[in-house]
Amino acid sequence: MVAAKPKKSSPTWNDVKGKVADFDRAGLVAVLQALYAASKDNRAFLHARLGLGADPIEPFKVTIKRWLWPDVLKDQSTSVSTAKKAIADYKAATGQSERLAELMVFYCECAAGFSNSVGYEDGVYFDALMRMFEQAFKLSVTLPVDQRDVLLDRLDDVRRISHDFGYGLGDGMDVLFTSYGVDD
Repeated sequence: MVAAKPKKSSPTWNDVKGKVADFDRAGLVAVLQALYAASKDNRAFLHARLGLGADPIEPFKVTIKRWLWPDVLKDQSTSVSTAKKAIADYKAATGQSERLAELMVFYCECAAGFSNSVGYEDGVYFDALMRMFEQAFKLSVTLPVDQRDVLLDRLDDVRRISHDFGYGLGDGMDVLFTSYGVDD
């Protein structure tokens, strides 16, 4: 009888954590430096986590805008999932409510602005816009009044534009505003 080879599983966070625990400070800094150099996403994550740069959410905004407001003259396409991933990546880096709400509102502005600008109509795109609008709205109303009011004004602009799209998008946004007692 031949014994079956034990299956090797993929390394887990616990495996990594065990190895990292053996590093000295210089070794850990070297690993972080290699990760930093490996990709722009890693750099954006570290900048956001460490609060570096004039605007740590700018790289995330660039990604959102690229994928929600593509250059149609260059035959670029949209990608809701890539734009949403930028928000998820920022949330994983810090999750600061004010900046997270800013990214969500920016997402809504880009999606509505692109649709309005080029007449883009796509049910999946609009469904994603409505979901993000709701998330942005619910997070915005939890912020201090000065920050909340600025974001709600911007969401109100998105809501007004969205009435031109059909699909019940603007009406759904109206319901959300009304349910929270936000006046026109």
